[in-house]
Amino acid sequence: MNVGLSLLAPEIAMAILGLGVLILGLLVPKGSRHGLGWVTALGLLGVLGLTIAGWNNQGSLYEGIFIVDRYAIFFKVTFLTAAFLVTLGCMRYVDEMGDQSEYYSMMLFATLGMMVLASAGDFMTLYLGLELMTIAFIVLVCFRRTETRSVEAGIKYILLAGMSSAVLLYGLSLVYGVTGSVSISEVSRAVTTEPVPAMILGVAMLVAGLGFKISAVPFHMWTPDVYEGAPTPVTSFLAVGSKAASFAVLLRVFVAALPGLWAHWTMLVAILSAVTIIVGNLVAIPQTNIKRLLAYSSIAQAGYILVGLVTASEAGIKGVMFYAFLYAFATIGAFTVVTYFYSVTGSDEIKDYAGLSQRSPLMAAVMVISMLSMAGIPPLAGFVGKFYLFKTVVDNYLWLAFIGLIMSMVSVYYYLRVALVMYRDEPVDNTPISLSGPVALTLIITMVATLVLGIYPGPLSEVVNTAAHSFFFLP
Repeated sequence: MNVGLSLLAPEIAMAILGLGVLILGLLVPKGSRHGLGWVTALGLLGVLGLTIAGWNNQGSLYEGIFIVDRYAIFFKVTFLTAAFLVTLGCMRYVDEMGDQSEYYSMMLFATLGMMVLASAGDFMTLYLGLELMTIAFIVLVCFRRTETRSVEAGIKYILLAGMSSAVLLYGLSLVYGVTGSVSISEVSRAVTTEPVPAMILGVAMLVAGLGFKISAVPFHMWTPDVYEGAPTPVTSFLAVGSKAASFAVLLRVFVAALPGLWAHWTMLVAILSAVTIIVGNLVAIPQTNIKRLLAYSSIAQAGYILVGLVTASEAGIKGVMFYAFLYAFATIGAFTVVTYFYSVTGSDEIKDYAGLSQRSPLMAAVMVISMLSMAGIPPLAGFVGKFYLFKTVVDNYLWLAFIGLIMSMVSVYYYLRVALVMYRDEPVDNTPISLSGPVALTLIITMVATLVLGIYPGPLSEVVNTAAHSFFFLP
């Protein structure tokens, strides 16, 4: 295999897998498609292994439009791990929903879009990956086409995604107009420390366009309705994969392409981070629907991750990458519980989780551990992630660290409210909930990862250090 193909091997394998699953669904009779979930999960494991095997295989293709460094590889591992866990935990749900091949193939193409985003070396590749991911998610969000809420969520998502893409494209075109290049490395050399008004407007539009993708306030309006209306596994992957991919791009654009403007945009990002943390946590408190509560929690988590972007340093990049990886396990664990609980009871209301600890001790335990990790309670993984993030801003933005600390304590209230319902209240229905093998495996993996990475984060920290260091030395 030549150098170019070896660098593109994970993307090529993912494209073949996506098309293969789609074609397999056309060949296999409708009643015999239950095995497609396992085909998808095993295929994702194969692509994950291929990606990890290329850890030392770095380089760039086509004059730098596609970059393969350890930074990109780490994010690809995060996307593929999330996709594998979501697929493993949603097989029963998808079998009940039907159209397995279309669902799994869209999941794979959304993951492919994320992988392209992580390696984007110019604005054209960036937009190509972004739209591949977004279009696949549009299909997935309204996949339950006979349900009004799902169709409504899809319409809202496509309208706001289209608007955000237009804003982002206009911002990219302004940057191109000022610098004369769409290449990230060439833009970084062309940007001066005294920007022209067109460049300032372009940067503001980039913040708005990408702010939609990460659900930052005030670009978060779509998140609660879309998260509530979409099929729960899609919500899970949207919260983890789409957010991580968007942060991968944010770092490429702002830290790699626009380092000369750092002094101009850093305060904007700090304020955006603070407002997102505050709004996400406060609005989560009165929620009675578990998916809406997790949606506002996801908004708050985006605010925490934005803290790492404020300093535009290697330590900040490490914090973003570290937290994005940890966040995947906690979020997928919580959403897997929500997915399976809905498939059994048909409810997403928090009050209906009463007595879940008696009906399914594993589901209740995973939900509590996942939520406490998101709240940043030691010794869980979320605490270590927040420590790395806030450590980067203590010297220059102490106020931001204080806001993050206070809001983390506020978040404990609404997370523990769910735990209280599960452990204190008596269940209306005492019937035990028996878990299927794939769901139980997903729950155990997410719980163990959240505990182990919180107690012993050293090896992951070293890997993230290496990946963050490679960010500043583009191959």
